[in-house]
Amino acid sequence: MNPIELVRALHEIWNGGDVFSIDAVYAEDFVAHWPASSEVPERRGLEGVRFGVRRIRTAFPDWHERIEDVFSSGDRVASRYISSGTHQGEFWGLAPTGRRIEIQEMSIYRIANGRVAEQWCMFDELARLQQIGVSDTDLQRFARRGEF
Repeated sequence: MNPIELVRALHEIWNGGDVFSIDAVYAEDFVAHWPASSEVPERRGLEGVRFGVRRIRTAFPDWHERIEDVFSSGDRVASRYISSGTHQGEFWGLAPTGRRIEIQEMSIYRIANGRVAEQWCMFDELARLQQIGVSDTDLQRFARRGEF
């Protein structure tokens, strides 16, 4: 696969929850860097990816990442995508609300030896939490813990 096809395959893993395809797309020593406000600001290795896919698909079983733009330069691929899903499982310790969310995300991926080796992702965690209906009290609790 060329780098853009590889990133498209990555999004399909998250769309379908296909944890068995992770080894064909991600490098064994993969590292994901997410905003400091994220519940888990960094994830490592293939097991870290599997955990992340299972976690998001448990909380949002209909999770879908719709690619809006994707382009590459050298060993980097950038994608802009809209992630959406319905909150039907626990997320950040919060009970399911049944509310639908939609957030814009942007990621830059580093490709090495035909696999995705690293990811830098930006999204608005506060918007995601507000869309699932997190109360101001819970937002304040997260802020006190340094999560925002």
